[in-house]
Amino acid sequence: MTTLTADLFWSFRSPYSFLATRRYRALVREYDLEIVFRPVYPLAIREPDFFERNHPNWLGYVMRDVMRLSQYLQIEIGRPTPDPIVQDIATRKISSDQPHIFRLTRLGQAAARAGRGLAFADEASRLIWEGKVSWNEGDHLAAAAARAGLDLAALDQEAAREADALDAEIAANQAALEAGGHWGVPTLLFNGEPFFGQDRIDVALWRMKQAGLSRRLS
Repeated sequence: MTTLTADLFWSFRSPYSFLATRRYRALVREYDLEIVFRPVYPLAIREPDFFERNHPNWLGYVMRDVMRLSQYLQIEIGRPTPDPIVQDIATRKISSDQPHIFRLTRLGQAAARAGRGLAFADEASRLIWEGKVSWNEGDHLAAAAARAGLDLAALDQEAAREADALDAEIAANQAALEAGGHWGVPTLLFNGEPFFGQDRIDVALWRMKQAGLSRRLS
């Protein structure tokens, strides 16, 4: 029996990434599958004028679609407090001061180094996107890291100490995503084929089964 491997490109600011994460994590539990977690910086960082260039209806539609999908999938979602990206919603302009997203993404890459990236993404994104608490205050994020089998203090130390190296790895993730045929998240890349969006999980599973994906032995 052979373990199949796929890469998951993912962002802490993407509600669609959040809506996909626990389902991808469930696949790893059920099938003989390794998903390599590869966080990237969101478009707001990679292309700061992205939101200003889009059609005026784009952001409103995305917000409506996310709420609809959360109801359909029965996944609770709320407004992140604070938003991982500092942005003026009225003008859609991205602030030059970003106190959260660099820390989060570097933590995610450090977790990926430890082989716990997907678990950390799941636990942290639930904390952020369920919107029940100010996720950056108190011990909320530390508790989420602990649920993923990680120590937040150690991750933060690594993120601060190796910021440049982690950013280089994150940039390599972005380059690999684009080389694989896409630019957005969440994207699962399997055998060179990209599956973009939380609505392509079943299609990705179908393709992996064609390649011999089997259930884990109980």
